[in-house]
Amino acid sequence: MSATTTQSAIPGPRKDLKVSAALGRRRHLADVIIRGLCVAATVIGLIFLASILFTLVMKGLEALNLSLFTNVTAPPGSNGGLANAIVGSLIQVALGTLIGTPIGMLVGTYLAEYANGSKLGNLVRFVSDVLLSAPSILIGLFIYQIAVLPFGGFSGWAGVLALAVIVVPVVVRTTEDQLSLIPNTLREAVIGLGAPKWKMVVLVCWRSALSGIATGVLLAIARIAGETAPLLFTSLGNNSWSLDMSAPMSSLPLAIYAYAGSPFPDWIALAWSGALVITLGVLGLNIIARVFLRGSSK
Repeated sequence: MSATTTQSAIPGPRKDLKVSAALGRRRHLADVIIRGLCVAATVIGLIFLASILFTLVMKGLEALNLSLFTNVTAPPGSNGGLANAIVGSLIQVALGTLIGTPIGMLVGTYLAEYANGSKLGNLVRFVSDVLLSAPSILIGLFIYQIAVLPFGGFSGWAGVLALAVIVVPVVVRTTEDQLSLIPNTLREAVIGLGAPKWKMVVLVCWRSALSGIATGVLLAIARIAGETAPLLFTSLGNNSWSLDMSAPMSSLPLAIYAYAGSPFPDWIALAWSGALVITLGVLGLNIIARVFLRGSSK
C-alpha cells in the first residue's frame, strides 16, 4: 500500500482533533502574550504614577506648614504663604462648578431624553464634544474676548466663566451617558402610572443616575482645579489678599506657575506645596463624595 493511500486512510475525526489542538495551543499562546503585555503596561503605568506621587509628596512637604495657609504671597525670603491663592482657587472653582453643573445636566438631559436623534441634538452633541477636546487656552482666549476686553480689565468673574465653560461639556457627556443606561422599561412604567415626563426625568432618571452624574462633576472639578492657561487670560492673578470678584484674583495654579519658574528656592518649595495641596484637596473631595454617595444609595 502506498504512502498516499495510508494518509488518506486516516479517519477524519483524528485530523479534526489535531487541527483543534493546534488552534488551542495557538490561542493559548496569544492569550498569554496579550495578558503579559497588559500586565506589563499596568505595571509601567503604576510605576510612573507612584514616582510622580512620591516626588510630589517629598518636595511638597518641605514648605507645608501653617504659614502656607495663613500668610499671603510675599517677596522671596519673607516667609510667605499661599492663603490668597488657596482662597481664590476655592472661590473660582466653586462658582465655576455651580454655574457649569446645572447647565451641563440640563443639556445632557435634553440629549438623552428629548433629542431622539434630531438634527439639533446632533449639533449640540457635536459642539459639546468639540468643547470637551478643545485646549483650555482657547477657552481662556474666548472668555478674554467677551468678558475681559469689553469690561476693561481682568477679574475673578472672568476666571469663573472660563472654568464654567470647561465644566459644561464634561457634565454633559457624563449625564447623557448615565441617563442612556437607564432601561426604557423604567420610563414606561413611570409614564404608565400617569406621571408627566418632567417628573419622570427629575424624580426617577436623575435619582437613578445620581452616582454617575456626581462622578462626572468630580472629574470636572479635578480638571478645573489645576487649570492655569484660561486663568492667565481672565483672572490674571493677585499677590495681595483680595475677595473682590471684579478685580484680578489669585489662584493656586497661577501661583504654582509663577513660583515654579522662579530662581528662588523658597518660592519653588511653595510651588511644590501648592501642587500637593491641590492633589490632596481633589483626593479628599473624591473620598468624601464616594462615602456620601455610598451611604445615600444604601
